[in-house]
Amino acid sequence: MEKTLRMENRTKRWREQRWLLDSVVKTVGPEWDQGRLGSKGGRGGSLGLAAFRRAGARMKKFDDIGPEFGREGRRLEDIAKQFEDQGRTVSACENYFVAALLYASAQWSYFDINEEDLEWERRMIETYDRFIQYAPHPVERVDIPFQDTALSAFLHLPAPANGTKFPCVLHIGGMDGSKENMVALHGDSALTRGLAVLALDGPGQGETRNRGVTISSDNFAAAAEAAVQWLANRPEIDADRLVIRGSSFGTYYGTVAAAGLKNKIRGYCGTGVCQEPGCDTIFNTASPTFKVRFMFMAGYEDEDAFDEFRQEFNLRKIARDITAPYMIVAGQADQLSPIQHTYDLFDLIEAPKRLVVYQDADHSMGNASSGALGESRDSLVYDWLRDRVDGKPVISERVLVDNRGHMNASPY
Repeated sequence: MEKTLRMENRTKRWREQRWLLDSVVKTVGPEWDQGRLGSKGGRGGSLGLAAFRRAGARMKKFDDIGPEFGREGRRLEDIAKQFEDQGRTVSACENYFVAALLYASAQWSYFDINEEDLEWERRMIETYDRFIQYAPHPVERVDIPFQDTALSAFLHLPAPANGTKFPCVLHIGGMDGSKENMVALHGDSALTRGLAVLALDGPGQGETRNRGVTISSDNFAAAAEAAVQWLANRPEIDADRLVIRGSSFGTYYGTVAAAGLKNKIRGYCGTGVCQEPGCDTIFNTASPTFKVRFMFMAGYEDEDAFDEFRQEFNLRKIARDITAPYMIVAGQADQLSPIQHTYDLFDLIEAPKRLVVYQDADHSMGNASSGALGESRDSLVYDWLRDRVDGKPVISERVLVDNRGHMNASPY
């Protein structure tokens, strides 16, 4: 009880706006701040979308999020076990995978390590391991030594190696993602392009946070270095053809990683920016969940101390350290990080660079016709990353995807 009350009082806005958040969830459901049913459930195809939407329909207040995702996860886990007992391994695989996605999403709503959080984590691990047993492509659960513990990750391969060395994407998620929802069950954008994926829970994220590793302004550089060193020892991976993919707050973490790794990677691409120095917008004007969540990821209980800590988050200090090609895909009206901060960052980057901005679009490149009519984010990102590992020339340019979906490019 004491720990729960401490979490509830962690920030002023969370405490004062809790009633408002519950009212919004009752009115519009669990996507009051950004899309999470489609983005997370979609990794499991139509089965995943249906399960996430079913769980979302039952959520009438914030505290329903974890239990309802977990309830739906248990339902699919039970179905998977029935299929498994019947020898229907493909159907079992699909249901185990979506169950793991649901359990991972259930964990997001707990901003402390508590019994419920640990129960969803246990079930997430068990169901994902059952998925691995029947997965349509090779998947391995791995631990990468880091500090006095290990970073939790999955290594996905496009096909059995059989002597092949694959180029690889180091995938770094954001604040509400985890390694479980970085690779799709079928038709994954990286795997279908012949790219292996190391899906990483870095400092402050997923299982790694529950092992005690918190996030700082710069420790993703060391985490990425550890991941790259680990990949270099894998016979299935071509360590000379590595790239990084970041999303949301991963545009901060991934940029830190890219600056630290320099020419050890062939390129970096991030989508949905979180690049404002000091992160004032996401923590003080956006949904109060962001700040409470990140304080947990960073290991802070005191809001004043955290406000001092967050001032250390400033990519402009390391912009000139980036040497590999660098691309960002962003919404012009990003509600979590004003786009001007990304423009300012690009002015400092001397490496080959490409900035693609969707006119009037938000953090997820949604709520604007540019996002609906323009080239899909996945094709933009993964074709560019594939070109980098293939050594194709890089064009430095600014691109505006206008509200007709047309791409208007100019040199940088």
